[in-house]
Amino acid sequence: MKQNQAPAIGLVEWFRVGQHDRVEAVLASLKSLGVTHLRTGISWADWCSPEGEAWIDWLIPRLSREVALLPCFHYTPPSLAVQPHTAAPPKTPGAFGDFVELMIERYGEHFQWLELWNEPNNPSEWDARLDSDWAVFGSMIRDAAQRARSHGKRVALGGMCPIDPVWLERMCALGALDSIDSVGIHGFPGTWDFNWAEWPDNIAQVRRVLDAHDVRAEIWISEAGYSTWRHDERGQLRAFLKAIRAPVERVYWSSVYDLAPEMAHRDGYHADERNYHLGVLKADGTPKLLFRLWAGGGLQSVENAAWLGEPVREHRRTRPVLITGGAGFIGCNLADRFLSLGRRVIILDNLAREGVEHNLRWLTRKHGGRVQVDVADVRDAYAVARATRQARLVYHFAAQVAVTTSLTNAACDFEINARGTLNVLEALRGLDDPPPLLFTSTNKVYGALEDLPLLQGGSRYEPADEHIKQFGVGEDRRLEFHSPYGCSKGAADQYVLDYARTFSLPAVVFRMSCIYGPHQFGNEDQGWVAHFLIRSLMGLPITLYGDGMQVRDILFVEDLLDALVLALDEIELTAGQAFNIGGGPANTTSLLELVDLLSALQGQQTPARFEEWRLADQRFYVSDTRKFSELTKWQPQVRVRQGVERLAQWLRESSPTVAEEARVKLKAS
Repeated sequence: MKQNQAPAIGLVEWFRVGQHDRVEAVLASLKSLGVTHLRTGISWADWCSPEGEAWIDWLIPRLSREVALLPCFHYTPPSLAVQPHTAAPPKTPGAFGDFVELMIERYGEHFQWLELWNEPNNPSEWDARLDSDWAVFGSMIRDAAQRARSHGKRVALGGMCPIDPVWLERMCALGALDSIDSVGIHGFPGTWDFNWAEWPDNIAQVRRVLDAHDVRAEIWISEAGYSTWRHDERGQLRAFLKAIRAPVERVYWSSVYDLAPEMAHRDGYHADERNYHLGVLKADGTPKLLFRLWAGGGLQSVENAAWLGEPVREHRRTRPVLITGGAGFIGCNLADRFLSLGRRVIILDNLAREGVEHNLRWLTRKHGGRVQVDVADVRDAYAVARATRQARLVYHFAAQVAVTTSLTNAACDFEINARGTLNVLEALRGLDDPPPLLFTSTNKVYGALEDLPLLQGGSRYEPADEHIKQFGVGEDRRLEFHSPYGCSKGAADQYVLDYARTFSLPAVVFRMSCIYGPHQFGNEDQGWVAHFLIRSLMGLPITLYGDGMQVRDILFVEDLLDALVLALDEIELTAGQAFNIGGGPANTTSLLELVDLLSALQGQQTPARFEEWRLADQRFYVSDTRKFSELTKWQPQVRVRQGVERLAQWLRESSPTVAEEARVKLKAS
């Protein structure tokens, strides 16, 4: 490899017979990343199955139209194998060369390189007539490689896993590498390879063997990866950066998608959970941190995020404020408040929400070393414990925040919201002097309020109950968890209050209504005020689910920050209690009214369209905030129009999502 020359980068994805939709999804994902190399398996065993020939007839041409394809020819049909499983070598070694030659004759126009099967699994199970020193395997590879070369193909020898210079030495001595153009190595540091010597050292070992035998083959990382089975997406990012910086000609990263939990891995059904989390996309297509950065700004964006891999430092002199979910909308605003006062802040966030990396970049540029970023997940109890033992104050915001998402993946919603909160509580309970904790719950713990009589008044619903109309919904309202999201947040809410009661933790709960303000990347599922405003600024229609007369109290984020700080400053008064926090009756709007306000601010009508009601939607919710106000003297200061105008100004000036398009539209008007 030439010095300072970056390797070509591809991805690895294995397909099963008939997975046409998965192929299309993978190709679309590769296009999003700008990746033009794909390594995939072409199974000899599949070819011999009833559907196999038609499948491969479709698969290879389809893939080659979009990417430079590296087909890996492997897996013996059980009927031809020494042992009756696909990982065993063939009874007749030359049969493998026959298969490879057949594939070249039939599909050779679709690829320039091909990969030969590396050492089969379970060599001790080879038939006794096969030489135990791999001589027969070496002859099998040499034969197949020579046939491929005779057809003008370049040949890669499949990756060693683990890296074994002794085996490679033997293959060289047998002449198995005489027709090999690249030697692959595999590595999964931090996932399976725990005694890892780093890529340059391992590559140097391979190069020494090749040089000693005058083999001029390239060295590739033909498969590298990192499993996020413990939700460590930062670890995946760091492992990827190390792999693509290695001194090799080509790197294939494994893989595009996580393996769906209901699918069996080739090693068995869930024999090893790590096998199921190697993708840059989750099984349902949700992008992980690496994919989002890569798709959003190319490899340079991934390189620029290397700072996210720094471990959390212990602060001996000053105990920082810990904010879980601190890269999110509320978290980054609260971090900025504390950092501006000279306080240190640890942000623990898995960066799962699109756009939050911009918030982190803003904080680090503004405040430098006073902000410490720990890219970790609250489902990782060890990461949580590591961060909490340093903290002076803890604000627990990390959550799955959408009702709609909870309906499609209730288990994930529970793990993040309920289990993640329990991890925080247990970490605090284990400390001799636990810091105060504030947990942000939701008004969804009161359910859909279906028993609340409502009247229709113009463009909004109004409660028939005069007390609720005047003051809003109070904390004495019975709890009624609707939707998996309501259940998970409600369970977390009750756990926090019980740990305060049972274990005397200094903890308080905010049951929040709708918060809005700068640094909010809203969407249809959560952050609806910002979402409406973004759509309006871009001249796009807003979808209203239901009739649009739903009423919410909305609270500007600066007012919320005042309440968050007060709650822990006055922890002797607030500990063990839940408070409804929102804009209150003075700061309410219906969806239709907000659309009208946005139209007035824009000077043109914001289009709206209507869809069916969404499950568990509240038609009316306004917070009664008197309990917290009477205890701390807190009152919201920013009214609805003023707050919306301030958010609109921030979006025009600062948001990478809409700023440019909004400016163009404003100039045109």
